[in-house]
Amino acid sequence: MAGLADEPRPGRRKSELVLSDDERAQLTRWARRAKTAQFLALRARIVLRCAEGGTNKQVAAELGVSEQSVNRWRARFVKRRLDGLVDEPRPGRPPSILLDQVEDVVVATLESAPGQDTHWSRASMAARTGLSKSTIGRIWKKFDLKPHLQDAFKLSTDPQFVAKVVDVVGLYHNPPEKAVVLCVDEKSQIQALDRSQPVLPMMPGMPERRTHDYLRHGITSLFAAFNIADGTVIGELHRRHRAVEFKKFLVTIDKAVPAGLDVHLVCDNYATHNTPEIKTWLGKHPRFHVHCTPTGSSWINQVERWFGLLTDKLIRRGVHTSVKALEEDIRAWIDSWNENPRPFTWTKTADEILKSLADYLTKLTPPATENQRET
Repeated sequence: MAGLADEPRPGRRKSELVLSDDERAQLTRWARRAKTAQFLALRARIVLRCAEGGTNKQVAAELGVSEQSVNRWRARFVKRRLDGLVDEPRPGRPPSILLDQVEDVVVATLESAPGQDTHWSRASMAARTGLSKSTIGRIWKKFDLKPHLQDAFKLSTDPQFVAKVVDVVGLYHNPPEKAVVLCVDEKSQIQALDRSQPVLPMMPGMPERRTHDYLRHGITSLFAAFNIADGTVIGELHRRHRAVEFKKFLVTIDKAVPAGLDVHLVCDNYATHNTPEIKTWLGKHPRFHVHCTPTGSSWINQVERWFGLLTDKLIRRGVHTSVKALEEDIRAWIDSWNENPRPFTWTKTADEILKSLADYLTKLTPPATENQRET
């Protein structure tokens, strides 16, 4: 009897989950469409993975959710099919619009435009569907759709994108011993702007005010090297940003970094960084090692984040009556920064970055048709 007590209890048998072709196609659309509500996309991925034969534990680990969540949506789908993946109605007055109407609004918002306009408004979508503007607003809010907003992106076409990401991110996570890693770039065309009238200071209940027009007094360029270990910055200002100025900046770096340390530079493929003159100089200074970021991927260079701080805290709202005054303020700001430098914490690994990109590209790629899969 004691032996029987030690036998493992059999687990509950999971409900069989088999998809029809139409269900699989709809779930795939929900999972891959770039602007599907995140909760619906996740539920669709859970069901698709379960249909492939994954256990609750396996699916939960792969998708980063709890086993209880996987079990819930598996059971809901088996019982109610596709309708089981949308939120259950709450007690009270029955909904005044049907699920088909909601899907029509969402699909139209994502896949069409109103006549000659570039995007839908609540008024134009209400006119198209016969629903009220407030109802359109609630549907868009539920599915996190914001037709009035536009963001920007750029996918790198660099054939060595993967290798460069692995190289640069590897430096961030595992910097070499007896060396400094400097993120280098130039912020060019910084304008010395003066307002046409004095700036009115902030008062209780009223923000700082300034005229919309301004006077230009010339430009300067800042060459900067951000030390990823301690956050200090080597900066140098020049009125132009050619290879000649970049070489001068390399000389400045060479003098600033102790002789016993190697220097690893993270920089982009800008033309001034690759001239014969620069290559010759680097060849004569073997302690310098250049690591190029992928084309069109300035976000991977930490000095760009520092440039953003400089812009927000000094340049954007600064008032300067001459280039000299602008340069003096920039030098003072850098000196102040170096008195209390703050390094950035790079958290993403190269694998995580590449996986995020792959997931994004999957959403942009429409699912293959049956004929394409056979081919």
